[in-house]
Amino acid sequence: MSGPTREFWEQRFAAGNTPWDRGEANPQLGLWLSSGMLKPCRILVPGCGSGYEVASLARAGFEVTGLDYAPIAIERTRSTLGSLKAELVVADALRWKPAQAFDAIYEQTMLCALYPDQWLAYAGQLRRWLVPGGKLFALFVQFLRPGLAPGAIQGPPYHCDINAMRALFPAPLWAWPKPPYPLTSHPAGLAELAAVLHRGA
Repeated sequence: MSGPTREFWEQRFAAGNTPWDRGEANPQLGLWLSSGMLKPCRILVPGCGSGYEVASLARAGFEVTGLDYAPIAIERTRSTLGSLKAELVVADALRWKPAQAFDAIYEQTMLCALYPDQWLAYAGQLRRWLVPGGKLFALFVQFLRPGLAPGAIQGPPYHCDINAMRALFPAPLWAWPKPPYPLTSHPAGLAELAAVLHRGA
């Protein structure tokens, strides 16, 4: 299975069928910013959607690039930005090659939007996009659906089990913080585990 297509996402945005959209930036981003853990740098937001995080980072003085598969999402991000400045790119995340690596990546929605068969390729992209020692600010979606048959895969969003994430981003390619990881609830009934990973050399 190849996973959701560009047309799938275009239709979801056009119909307003975007239950993952909070209408504002994720609270965890605010915590990372206020704590000083995330400081102004060159940062990528893949799967930027309506662009709330792109706008928050641009407002905080970051050099931001927003990436999305769907042109309609990029238009929403452009509207959210208003007079704020950011680079916006329409591209397939599994194939896109930036001209320069990033100091940090804010990963919230791209991984859980990809069919799990594509996760390994995407993890490779994340590593290529970051400078050595760069930081991956990750929010791993937790969405266990009651009544789902054992072994069944349903999404998007796809459940990002933390054990699977440890295997997807293994040492020494990535350095993980010690658990427990902060959990942020979501109005759509899911939650997100926050972890800041460092790219190994």
